[in-house]
Amino acid sequence: MSGTAEVYTTATLSPSKLELLATWLPEQPWFDGDAANLTRVAHYRLVDPDGEVGLDGMLVASGTTVYHVPVSWRAEPLAEGTLIGTAEHSALGTRYCYDATTDPVFVAELLRVIREGDTAADVESAETGEPIPQTLHVAGTGLPPTVDALGQVRLARVLDAEHEDTRAARGLLTATWNLEGSPREDVLAVLR
Repeated sequence: MSGTAEVYTTATLSPSKLELLATWLPEQPWFDGDAANLTRVAHYRLVDPDGEVGLDGMLVASGTTVYHVPVSWRAEPLAEGTLIGTAEHSALGTRYCYDATTDPVFVAELLRVIREGDTAADVESAETGEPIPQTLHVAGTGLPPTVDALGQVRLARVLDAEHEDTRAARGLLTATWNLEGSPREDVLAVLR
């Protein structure tokens, strides 16, 4: 497991995560849904080893299509990252929300989870320390010692059979979860 992420369960975020995504998603070439009709259907967390950056993987649905939208949350702006927007967190103050694929902390942790065959973080309430049940299980496949751990990682953005491409994969990040009571298994990232 990649650690334990603390989440402020009683805090407010303004604008909300989905409100931030509703303004950013229509600008993305892989999104063809209705941004006014977004639902967060599942999520996972990774942990920054330094404890500074929130790493939040969201699966959001628009109609019948599910999108993989990981974001990172920072207290200070990231010079090279793609900013989705800013929000006011009632416990943490101003938070800068980035497309996590442009945040080196997320990319490094994603690669580590895939290489080491690790899983997403456990999540607990920052207020009470109580564990929070997860809505999906995320796991890296791991790499045999003879496989070069360097390479490029491609994030799956649209989660369906048409967009799944695992050709030449050396490692994967997969998710098992349920959507409206139906079990699913999706590839979230491919290391080539």
